[in-house]
Amino acid sequence: MYSPPPDPDTEQRMRAHHAHTAKALDVQVEPGTEFWGWAGRTLGVPARTNTGAPVWLRLVSTPEDKASGKLWDGALDAQHAVGDLDGHRPALLAVHDAVDDGTAYRGELSVRVDEPVLSDTPVLQHDLPLPGSWFTDLAGVLEKVAAVGTDRVAVRQQYMDRAIPEFVGIPAPAVPCWTTAHADVHWANLTSPLLLLDWEGWGQAPEGFDAATLYAYSLLQPDTAARVREAFPVLGSPAGLAAEATVCAQLLQTVGRGDNLTLEGPLRGWSEELHRRHTH
Repeated sequence: MYSPPPDPDTEQRMRAHHAHTAKALDVQVEPGTEFWGWAGRTLGVPARTNTGAPVWLRLVSTPEDKASGKLWDGALDAQHAVGDLDGHRPALLAVHDAVDDGTAYRGELSVRVDEPVLSDTPVLQHDLPLPGSWFTDLAGVLEKVAAVGTDRVAVRQQYMDRAIPEFVGIPAPAVPCWTTAHADVHWANLTSPLLLLDWEGWGQAPEGFDAATLYAYSLLQPDTAARVREAFPVLGSPAGLAAEATVCAQLLQTVGRGDNLTLEGPLRGWSEELHRRHTH
């Protein structure tokens, strides 16, 4: 969650369009709570339907010529492809699109999630006393996602061929199997009981990509990281090497930009492990 955008015009514009979308979808916004995305690109607010059902109304904005493609259609595509995943994904109830003065807006009305996310940030900052059943549930959910057919792409081979040698220092490992991934499984997108949030970027990725992502964001908490590895045996196996190297490269690339600096040491250690596995 981010602060309101520093530009007051953006803040006013997003609030006005959010109110317009609420009216169009016939929901009443509950005042007092706002969740802003990066640079004011998104604005989410709790609301209720005219029958009193609790819902969540999220408004996404982008320049009109960019209102298409994977990220723009992620939530809608996920609703069509996976539905509510047996109650582990908040169902998308309605979508409302509008264009105004060169900016496209999409309102996404979803079932409201009452459980707090497990972490305020993607990187886990404290150990989590989660029951074993939670990890079992997550593994089952990701297995269902992996089996979904899609032409959406979360990770491109061209990226792996370029980034893994640059940031991990080994040639990109061969991908034994491409599967469908949520592609953003971190602790700020998970709740307990289990819900998996934020489906903007899902698509095809190397097998084990979601497990490797969660492991990477757990590295500051060795006990939780060990539980992730235990829950996902693909980690540490030859089948998982390509996914692990990809995630390690992605996050080391963010470190190079000044983000996720607390992860740098553990990521370097992981990179050394990947080196050893690659050469044996």
